[in-house]
Amino acid sequence: MGFFSDPLYTPEYQVAGDEVAVFDTSKGVIRVKLDCEGAPVHVANFCELASSGFYDDLKFHRYVPGFVIQGGCPNTRDMSPEQVAGGRPGPSGMPGTGGPGYRIRQEFTTNPNNSHDDGALAMARSQDPDSAGSQFYFCLGPQHMLDGGYTVFGSTLEGIEVERELRAGDVINSIRIEHA
Repeated sequence: MGFFSDPLYTPEYQVAGDEVAVFDTSKGVIRVKLDCEGAPVHVANFCELASSGFYDDLKFHRYVPGFVIQGGCPNTRDMSPEQVAGGRPGPSGMPGTGGPGYRIRQEFTTNPNNSHDDGALAMARSQDPDSAGSQFYFCLGPQHMLDGGYTVFGSTLEGIEVERELRAGDVINSIRIEHA
């Protein structure tokens, strides 16, 4: 199924309001408070994917110094860290072009907390505002020029120094959801 024909999905996960995502990466642990009130669809989608193991063993595929570190592309699963860092295509396609097989609706126009602050967790998307799926990024410093175009769905509680150390090819060992 082509990306633009991927269906719009409504997650079944019911947000509790106290979700914290714990990213276990090859560089260390990051704890993120998820914004269940401002971005409930994005949080529910992320929690479903994380709880199913979707993110386990994926690699961060995009690093722009002082801007973002991005991960969540399933095309990186069967690639070595070196292949991802080298920007080469893998057996499933080019890193940064994969998703879960569906899209979710944008929430950047409705989220009162949609601020790309340092350590913000947000969803990547294509040109279509309703095209986010599984790829996410951490802001490496404030990136407020993105506020009106991408949905922020979490803020870093612990591990901002780990985010700063991450590079393309670094591994997401797992992401688990805890309740604060």
